[in-house]
Amino acid sequence: MALRLNTARLLFCLPLTLFTLPLHAASFFAHVASTPPPGVLPLNHQLQQLAPQATPTALRLAAQALNCAEPNAERLAVIDYSLPSTEPRLWVFDLRQHELLFEELVSHGQGSGDAHAETFSNTRNSHQSSLGLFRTMNSYYGRNGYSLRLNGLEPNVNDLAYERAIVIHGADYVSDEFITQTGRLGRSHGCPAVREDITYPLIDSLKEDQYVFAYYPDAEWLATSAFLGCTSAAAQLAKR
Repeated sequence: MALRLNTARLLFCLPLTLFTLPLHAASFFAHVASTPPPGVLPLNHQLQQLAPQATPTALRLAAQALNCAEPNAERLAVIDYSLPSTEPRLWVFDLRQHELLFEELVSHGQGSGDAHAETFSNTRNSHQSSLGLFRTMNSYYGRNGYSLRLNGLEPNVNDLAYERAIVIHGADYVSDEFITQTGRLGRSHGCPAVREDITYPLIDSLKEDQYVFAYYPDAEWLATSAFLGCTSAAAQLAKR
């Protein structure tokens, strides 16, 4: 009986830190896992944690462009046109809540390619998709139903998006069934169209002064984008 009491007294007298060491260790390793490696933007690290299946280059450049335009942005959508239309290539991030809201199929324009988008422009009636950084505007009801206007921020790259009516909208040709029938998604007139089932929540998550970044490894755009280079002109463009 005395031995049992002494053992209990000994355990009671042990430092509290001895029992909290596992908790501290777990907290330490969680902190290390969430800390970006040297030279990596925190936003880039966050995006890659939330969407590990996405192309790392697309996420890195999206983080770079947004960090230049608006480091305190709440929501960001990334479209990776280097992937075929048969694969999810649209990700919507809640940057404040550290959440991935959507991982979706998205169409490209008829003039940009078949299953793969390869050609992009800022030209009216080209039916081609545009690259670069966009700021979202208001939602509205148009000929494609519930839609979201986009303001292209990059001169000669996407700044005619509003005039071209390049908007996010739902479409029946964006579906797994359409892929099964044709081997690709249907194509738009340049708009990033999404599945009809998620049109409302996706648009509502992005409307009014959020950001969309459309990526493709286009050499000229990569070399000249004001936001990727974060030139002095980028700050003025971001305020338009």
